[in-house]
Amino acid sequence: MSDIITVKNLTKTYTTYRRDSGFAAALKSFFKREKVTVNAVDDISFSIEKGTVCGILGPNGAGKSTTIKMLCGALFPTSGSIDVLGFSPARDRAKYVRRIGAVFGQKSQLIFDIPPIDSFAMNKAIYGITDADYKKRLDEMTGLFDVGDVIHKPTRVLSLGERMKCEFIMSMLHSPEIVFLDEPTIGLDVIAKNKIREVISEMNRNGTTFILTTHDLEDVEQLADNVIIINHGRKVFDDTLGSLRTTLGSKKMIDLTLSKPFAGSEINGVPVIAGEDELHVSLEVDTEQRSITEFLTSLANFSDITDISVRSLPMDMIITRIYTE
Repeated sequence: MSDIITVKNLTKTYTTYRRDSGFAAALKSFFKREKVTVNAVDDISFSIEKGTVCGILGPNGAGKSTTIKMLCGALFPTSGSIDVLGFSPARDRAKYVRRIGAVFGQKSQLIFDIPPIDSFAMNKAIYGITDADYKKRLDEMTGLFDVGDVIHKPTRVLSLGERMKCEFIMSMLHSPEIVFLDEPTIGLDVIAKNKIREVISEMNRNGTTFILTTHDLEDVEQLADNVIIINHGRKVFDDTLGSLRTTLGSKKMIDLTLSKPFAGSEINGVPVIAGEDELHVSLEVDTEQRSITEFLTSLANFSDITDISVRSLPMDMIITRIYTE
């Protein structure tokens, strides 16, 4: 597959001001302010293939939302270049926005006092969608989300899950080639999250490229082909989801349920990680140093174990270590 997005040496710098607390500092700031330069995005490069789902992750303040805004064309980069579908997003914004969609979990596109169907009609006019294409796309999307009745109610009375489904429809009516998703499942219940993930997967199978930023790692695990991790404005990981799982090496978590509390710091040479209570502990075993079979065999003489389970390292543990290391 060919690259649909190419980013080279992208940088976004802000200038802000700093002052100490107190009246004297406030008074001084009227005459002389101390400038502070912040590199929100610091010389990052990456490419994203057409027809994939790419997760862009990072802790709060890492620079991922700034990156997404530059990819959407909402912000001009300080330096570097962005090529999306052959456009420079900020420079070619008028033509570019007709080819993309965006869903921001904390910012609504729907008009509060009118039903979503009226907001959809407004987008139809803005994008110049033909009557036939509009009806076909609207029927398809309302069917996928099962919101045929919901779209006729005022937006203000909709639940968060219903509103987010309508936000998706609003963004997809003009059949965008790329869709940017910023926290699309934030605050949603399990049923609504699963429905939105199902629709994203369905649309991706039909060729739509998705760029996803989220703190919900289930979104990433269930949807993403590739992952880019940004921390302190710098790119610290850029590879497939499978490579992310093995970036800390071949390690497994062994969860033990005990018949009585265990007070030690290790079991058979493996450090103990505290579990949900004192009768549950977890061990992180490096299988490159010691096979799972060998370690489980060594537990045979540990009589306090009532149950054992083996699993891969949790995604949140992997990503947290990438952030900190």
